[in-house]
Amino acid sequence: MLVVKKILLTALIAFALFNVVCFMHAYKFTHFTSEEVTRTDDPKQLSISKKIITLLTGIDNPRPKNKTIPNTTYESISIDSDVKLGCWKIPVVDSKGTVILFHGYAGEKSSLIERSYYFNELGYSTLLVDFKGSGNSEGNSTSIGYHESDEVKSCYDYVRASGEQNIVLFGTSMGSVAILKCLSEYKINPAAVVLECPFGSLYTTTCARFRNMHVPTFPAAGILLFWGGVQNQFWPFAHNPSAYAKEIKCPTILLYGSHDDRVSLDEITEINDNLKGEKMLKIYSDRGHNDLFGIEMKRDVQRFIETSIR
Repeated sequence: MLVVKKILLTALIAFALFNVVCFMHAYKFTHFTSEEVTRTDDPKQLSISKKIITLLTGIDNPRPKNKTIPNTTYESISIDSDVKLGCWKIPVVDSKGTVILFHGYAGEKSSLIERSYYFNELGYSTLLVDFKGSGNSEGNSTSIGYHESDEVKSCYDYVRASGEQNIVLFGTSMGSVAILKCLSEYKINPAAVVLECPFGSLYTTTCARFRNMHVPTFPAAGILLFWGGVQNQFWPFAHNPSAYAKEIKCPTILLYGSHDDRVSLDEITEINDNLKGEKMLKIYSDRGHNDLFGIEMKRDVQRFIETSIR
């Protein structure tokens, strides 16, 4: 009987310590630090020793900073949302409409500048947005697209209030997820939506990160997600863009790279199948996650937008 008690106590202590590690991982993944640290490398680039340290302590996650500014006429503005959002407006003379651009996880609006120039060349004004915790926006946390959906709505309302009718929403990775949730929850009606590599569910993309570290997904992925939800006040297991897609009727183009190691083709296909309105799925060979911007993508997006906005 004493042996059984010792085994149970040991198991309980081990489980408690495991939860502490998962709690730390969740916090460091969803909260940025202002300290001058170097972001942890992609899991595939880490040495064995660094992987072990990262598994025990979590990633180093400095606050994303804008690395450059537009080399054209622009205006820095602040949009009120759950926090004040730092944005850049780039106007175009005789604009066909406005494209609002949203970055991915641990990104910031300067990462969208080349995409913005592309839309400017097509004749669209652009609005580049820093999500909460990034760039010039307030805060120090991220909810991987969940609460960011409110920020998408705030930016959409801001542009709509200016009298703009032709609004296009563009998002990459987490930004595309925030757009999907916003469209599902608030029923806004942009002229078109351009989505790069959204994940199908928060759980599946979390598991993908564990697999990239060559670490078993069960039970760590689920426990990490649970604590992340507690810390950021949402139920992470219901954060499923594939389900959000069922409520979306506006024209949508989905962009995906065949070498994406964070989002599977099955996830993208499910999102596409669930979309209710006009839609297009484009898959680019030899392209990875967030690595789609090129001649083929530019051509496809231009054709889709020109067809959608008449």
